[in-house]
Formats: sequence, structure tokens, C-alpha cells
Amino acid sequence: MKARQAKLAALSGTFLIVIIAVLVAANFLANRYNKSYDSTANKRFSLSDQTAKIVKDLKQDVNITYYDKPRNFTSGTPVRDLLDRYETMSPKIHVSYVDPDLKPQLAKLAGVKNYGTAVVDMGQKHEEAKGLTEEGITGAIIRDMKGGTRTVCLVTGSGEHQLDESDKSGYSKLKDALAKDNFQAKSIELQTKAGVPSDCTMVLVAGPTKDYANAEADALKTYVENGGRAMFLLDPPLKIGRSDIADNEPMTSVLTSWGVTPDKDLILDLNPMGQINGLGPQIPLVMKYESHPIVSELKRLYTAFPLARSLEIKNTEKTTVQKLFGSSNDSFATTNLASPEVKEDPAHDKKGPLTIGAAGTYNTGKENSQGRFVVIGNSGFAANSFLAFNGNTDLMLNSVDWLASDEALISIRPKETEDRRLTLNRSQFALLRFVSQFGLPLIVIIGGVAVWWRRR
Repeated sequence: MKARQAKLAALSGTFLIVIIAVLVAANFLANRYNKSYDSTANKRFSLSDQTAKIVKDLKQDVNITYYDKPRNFTSGTPVRDLLDRYETMSPKIHVSYVDPDLKPQLAKLAGVKNYGTAVVDMGQKHEEAKGLTEEGITGAIIRDMKGGTRTVCLVTGSGEHQLDESDKSGYSKLKDALAKDNFQAKSIELQTKAGVPSDCTMVLVAGPTKDYANAEADALKTYVENGGRAMFLLDPPLKIGRSDIADNEPMTSVLTSWGVTPDKDLILDLNPMGQINGLGPQIPLVMKYESHPIVSELKRLYTAFPLARSLEIKNTEKTTVQKLFGSSNDSFATTNLASPEVKEDPAHDKKGPLTIGAAGTYNTGKENSQGRFVVIGNSGFAANSFLAFNGNTDLMLNSVDWLASDEALISIRPKETEDRRLTLNRSQFALLRFVSQFGLPLIVIIGGVAVWWRRR
């Protein structure tokens, strides 16, 4: 009997030890590897691919300090939940909360002047977030990582899009998007310069409507062939009404010498997916991409290009050119650029798919001094009216990051929170109230009476 009792006691003790060990291990793993699943349609409670990519590649610790009143530090508040996601994503991110009224010396040392301010520190670098959003926090981390000033120089003087214009054809939203990726944008005029300014990280040619002078085209050619980086967004030379677009032979000749020939045509896409997305045939919808780093992250996104031209690409002795994306099999390119009519001419029109975007490198012959260029047969996709369309922003910013040799930043960026509130007018609200307060209870009562009547 004693032996049996001892055996049972040993088994019970072993079982208890196993249970405790399992609980300790589960608690340790849950604390270290905090996993959750976001079932919302717009991934409202998840950080973006860009943030995940940057955070997981951190080489040193990042300290995020949030200065605000204590009531905003509690779990369940939007900022606390956002910062918890950052801290959960990497052990290198540490978040602290400071009440500037209780610890004014810390707030003064950090240069904090307002409640609701987040400061990101990485080593000796110190950046204030430009907003209590994922874009603001991640942007501060990027500025800490990169440091210095990176400048996108937009060429002006020949009818290009303007950075400060807020109308539908302006580039003011692109300027704001570049700032979030730690790029400043400014305008330059090659007509009054001997060449591209030395402080330009890259040059952007965005939809010129007039011909470039030979000196301007030569300045861009020399810039890239000496290791510079440039992006060329060239619209088809339409001759409709007052919006004539010049052929721009000096610029197209430079691109042709690098293996990218912008054709004088207009792509018309009859793919029904475009109609489903509210786009006409003059706006090709791109759904497939090649394997280049610029577009490798865009597999789940669409991009749209209002009034685009096709490109012919090939490698040359000093350049390597790769297709980025093109139109669908249901597209064709018309050379009738003086008519707004959508009509296919099988005898003369090129059949799709047609190349719309390409990227290339120029071998300068010098070590670590490779020229890079991106050519897209459309400039409207980056304008205010289209930049927010699905993947257009990511395509534009990924191109800029690749040109700046910041491949680590190429990703899908955080999207603005989608407003999914249900808005009802007075009659709809009255109907909903009647159904919920009277209709459903009445159905239950009638059903109960019917059952009672049958069993009576």
C-alpha cells in the first residue's frame, strides 16, 4: 500500500512539474513572440510591409518616447496600440511614455513643446515624428537611419508638372509623399544651368509638353553617363485641341541611345478589369509586373496610367535595360494621335501587351559609379488626381528609392485609414430602428403564438 501511495505521489508530482513547465514555456514564448491575426479587410490593426521591412532590418536599438498626458498612455488608445505594434515587431524597439508636466526636464531636453509628441532616437540621432501615425513614426525611423538630405530635382521650363500646384495635374501630393520617405523635392531649370546641380540625388523629368533644347538633353545625358540617376515620365505626343504635346526629339534621342525608344502612339486598353475599376480605355490598368526590385513588391496591387505611350527596349553596349510592366493582352497602340476616338485599326495598330515602364543601368567604366534611369510612358499616374490610386504611390516611391540606391526601402507603404462608417439618411435610420425595435420582436412573438396554437 505504501509503495502504491509513493508511486501515485511521484506521478502526481511529475504531472504537476510538467504542467508548471508547460505554463512557464508558454508564457515565455507568448511574451517573446507575440503573434496576432488581423482579420479586418483593410488591415487596420497591422503595420505595413514597409515598416516590417525596415524594423526587421534594424542593426541597433531604437527608442521611441511618447510625450503626452497619462490618460493617453492606457491600453486601448490609438497611439498606445500603434506603439505596442512597433514594440512587438522587434526586440530592438523600446517604447517609453513620459508626462511632460511631471518630467519637464526630459521634455525640454528632447525639444518637445506640445502634448502628443513622439520622438525617435537611434544612437546619437534624434528625430521627431511628423504625426502620431504609422507614416509619422516610420518616417522618423527612416530619417534616423539615413540621415543627411536627399533631394529629388524636378526639371521645369518646358511645361512639366509643378511641385507646388495642388490642382489635379499638379505634383504637390508627390512632394508630400517624398517628404515622408526622407526626400526633399525642388525645381531646377536646366536652361539656365551648365548642368545638373551637385546636390541632386536624382533628377525627375515629369511630362514636358514642349521640346527640350539640345543643351538640356545633353545635360541630362552627361549626368546619367557620369553615374547620375534620373527618371523620365514622357507622355504621348497628342495633337488634340489646345493640349498639343511636342515630340521632344532631343530627349527621345537620348533615351534611344540608352536602349529605350518612346513610340509615338497612345495605348488603348479594352480589358474589362479597367471598366470594373472605373477606368476608360485611355487609362491602361497594369496587373502584372516583372521581377525587377522596383515592382517586385507590387504583385497584389494595380497601377493605372492615364494617356500612356508604349516603349521599345533593348540592351546596348553600355546599358542594360529591363521591362518593369506593360499593358494587358486586350490592349493596342494607335498612332492616330489627333483623334479622341477609340477605334482599333488591325492593319496599323500594334497589338498588346505593350511595355509602359522600363529601368536601366549605364556602365560608366568606373567602380561604384553606375548610372541608373527609369522611363515610363506616362506622367499622369504621379499627378494629384491619380497618385492615390491603388499602387501608384508605391510604384513612384519605389522607383525613387531604387534610383537612390535605397533598395532596402522598396516596399508597400502604409495606407491612410479607410473610413468604413455606415452613413444613413433619416428614412433609412427610421427603417432600421423599426426593424430592430419592433419588426424582429414582432416576428418572435408571432412565431411563439403560432407554436402555442399548434400545440394547444
